[in-house]
Amino acid sequence: MAATRNLLFIMCDQLRRDHLGCYGHPYLHTRNIDALATRGVRFDNAFVSSGVCGPSRMSYYTGRTMTSHGANWNRVPMSIGEVTLGEYLLQHGRTLALAGKTHVQVDEQGMRRLEIARASTLGQRLSTGSFLELDRYDGHHEPGKESGYPQWLREHGYASDRPWSDFVICVQDEAGKIHSGWQMRNVRWPSRVAEPHSETAYMTSQAIRYIEQQGDEPWALHLSYVKPHWPYVAPRPYHDLYTLDQCLRPVRRQVEHQNAHPVLAAYRQHEESLNFARDEVCDTVRPVYQGLIQQIDDHLGRLWETLERLDRWKDTLIVFTADHGDFLGDHWLGEKEMFYDTVQRVPMIVHDPSPLADATRGGSQARFVSGIDVVPTVLDAFGLPSYDERIEGRSLLALTRTEADRTADWRDYVVSELDYSFRAARLILGRQPDACRGWMVRDERWKYVYWTGYRPQLFDLAADPDEFVDLGADASHETIRARMHARLAEWNGGLKQRVTIDDATVESKTNTHKDWGVFFGEW
Repeated sequence: MAATRNLLFIMCDQLRRDHLGCYGHPYLHTRNIDALATRGVRFDNAFVSSGVCGPSRMSYYTGRTMTSHGANWNRVPMSIGEVTLGEYLLQHGRTLALAGKTHVQVDEQGMRRLEIARASTLGQRLSTGSFLELDRYDGHHEPGKESGYPQWLREHGYASDRPWSDFVICVQDEAGKIHSGWQMRNVRWPSRVAEPHSETAYMTSQAIRYIEQQGDEPWALHLSYVKPHWPYVAPRPYHDLYTLDQCLRPVRRQVEHQNAHPVLAAYRQHEESLNFARDEVCDTVRPVYQGLIQQIDDHLGRLWETLERLDRWKDTLIVFTADHGDFLGDHWLGEKEMFYDTVQRVPMIVHDPSPLADATRGGSQARFVSGIDVVPTVLDAFGLPSYDERIEGRSLLALTRTEADRTADWRDYVVSELDYSFRAARLILGRQPDACRGWMVRDERWKYVYWTGYRPQLFDLAADPDEFVDLGADASHETIRARMHARLAEWNGGLKQRVTIDDATVESKTNTHKDWGVFFGEW
């Protein structure tokens, strides 16, 4: 029986679940992602821990919720006391390589407090989240020395000190005038960069090169694409691949503006929401967004061919997912963050190479899973300790393998979190930074959202699957709201806070005070 020796953890940024063929898109031809689903298990109820890049990713990397790891926004560092998947693997002689984006922020204050030099070996490891950075590329600004992409572009004829800004996210109109892709009106034209030199092509090549270099040595790789995240600029031919009639129409109704929840109403005043509320913006962006997804799928075909050529399908665990979705005008919103399924429910496909998973291949799984489940899945696949005292997720191998049932007590709801204190909504609402929290509890039928300082929200997903009717103030649903709030309390009570010793140590020290010379309470 072949053991699982390798890991390929693929993440797309801002990829919508409903924009993949295997999840029901009628026009997107994602044949390679769909092929992965036939080799593994497609999870139909996978949710992120937060609909924001940074918090979501830190949950993927630690196996812990946003409340536990504390990195509650993109610019908030995760404490150096948190342990990431890369560090778990290092403790067992393994390395987790990175090609692409992470959003890991350096805890400079923590490093100063412990007098850890940034340039030291430990300082470098803590600064990268314990990834071996083959090429870190976050795709939000001009790359620095962390990425070889700018120099590679210059070597391929893109003469500029800022090739990302001047070519990759830049377009040229019919008259030869140059425009920036930061303005969505300009994505009607293709990127100035040739497709083989695009972000997706480059990062796929980095991943392939690393896998090839490992030979027969075991490896673990996080391939993290920046697309289809904005700027929504695509190179030809992907820019022109889809027409508007092949795009999903925005899911929204005018009734949503009536008695809208205050936080939601504030988010609809954000610039991106005001723009995406206009048909012109949706109609311009959506075809290009689909093209960017098609490009990722085509390049994954190159990666699958590499695994086939090197005979690595037999021993490689593959996890494919996204850090959140993208509203693209749904519910009169742009960007992400709010608790609609459009953003919170993501694609997740797991290829488990074990023969024990043969019976589930090509199937789907309806149980609720979360981004916090990736770390325990990898540790389980590699036969490593589970670190239950710290990790809050569960191994998905319990759902991919036909061994003794480990699913009897599987979760029947998921929770996601939001801290909007960095957003304009806080200013619109006049809130203090410590009063901008929201929690979603979502089960098969109901979605309940608890907001600090405001009434809750409630949606009946059986009667209203698109979440148009907010029952948060409806008196007839008070019992349901109370029941869902109790689930939130249950979830909160199960978070892991004693993380410095494991359960075995607790068991060994239970009721042993007399062994230590402490004799209280005797008569």
